[in-house]
Amino acid sequence: MSQEMPEELRQIQLPLTDEVILSLRAGDMVEISGKLFTGRDAAHQRFHQALERGEALPVDLRGQVIYYVGPSPARPGAVIGSAGPTTASRMDSFTPELLKLGLKGMIGKGKRSEPVKKAMQVHKAVYFGAIGGLGILLSQSIQQAEVVAYPDLGPEAVFKLTLEKFPAIVINDCQGGDLYAEALQKWASAE
Repeated sequence: MSQEMPEELRQIQLPLTDEVILSLRAGDMVEISGKLFTGRDAAHQRFHQALERGEALPVDLRGQVIYYVGPSPARPGAVIGSAGPTTASRMDSFTPELLKLGLKGMIGKGKRSEPVKKAMQVHKAVYFGAIGGLGILLSQSIQQAEVVAYPDLGPEAVFKLTLEKFPAIVINDCQGGDLYAEALQKWASAE
């Protein structure tokens, strides 16, 4: 089996537009630049509780991307510590309501549930995968980091990050493409 390298990495500028989202396909290799928010389990739980109480979220997610990460503390002189992705499925129960509010993208690792994939199609959103275990390397693409909500959560607080050429791959596109499912089909047919 030969490995095919992409002709070039696609450059993505945040915030995402519908035009860019509609052009992305599962398997596209990208480099992401611009500002996004972070959020893990605890922050998503607080988002959900705020929405249940009829309150506004502490950040406006319309048109935004959330990176599922809880960065480690920055070493002296560094912007941020290790910043590798966490398992996206842990946020799946909260994701459809955030997509309905205008969230346009997510970065994490692992597969998404069927309700999340369907919500991405309905609301025109995309899920990018980043490689777990490479937190130190990925952190080199982070130019700025500031806590913008829930500071009491420590590394699980919501940060606003500024990225420069953050490497990722499209796992789920808004047309229903699923890189994991496509890879399994390709592998099964190769036997």
